[in-house]
Amino acid sequence: MKKIKVLFVCMGNICRSPTAEGVFAKLIKDRQLETQFTIDSAGTHAYHVGDAPDLRAQKAARERGIELAHLRARKVTHGDFEDFDFILAMDGENYSILSQACPDVHKDKVRYFLDYAPHLNVREVPDPYYGGNHGFERVLDLIEEASAGFLNTLQDHGHIIAADQ
Repeated sequence: MKKIKVLFVCMGNICRSPTAEGVFAKLIKDRQLETQFTIDSAGTHAYHVGDAPDLRAQKAARERGIELAHLRARKVTHGDFEDFDFILAMDGENYSILSQACPDVHKDKVRYFLDYAPHLNVREVPDPYYGGNHGFERVLDLIEEASAGFLNTLQDHGHIIAADQ
């Protein structure tokens, strides 16, 4: 079975998108589905290339059993549009940047991540970088909901097979 390739994208790839990568990695591991996925994260800007996630993001995630310290920031590349099946943007600005850079043949891959959690009535994961610790908790809450919704959508559409099948 072909692996599903998922790329989470924010602006600098040190807060929201590595958090999404970490949350989703834990979710698929907990459900014994990690062999069915390739996941990564990237930023639309090269502000922090090579850096570990923000220490506040790492701390908030670690308190929920999610480790981010091994991740390193990178910038989205043109090849990502071909390589990944789902390119999930954290907000409108990054969605717009991705949509403009994406070749027409791959436009359907670019989506808002929070569209997988419509019950939240929010479309954007807010950038916690300039805020306090509460912002990182809010980001985790939103990302956990969207991760579960995304995985459920994939299962509902037959893209993945439950580990017990």
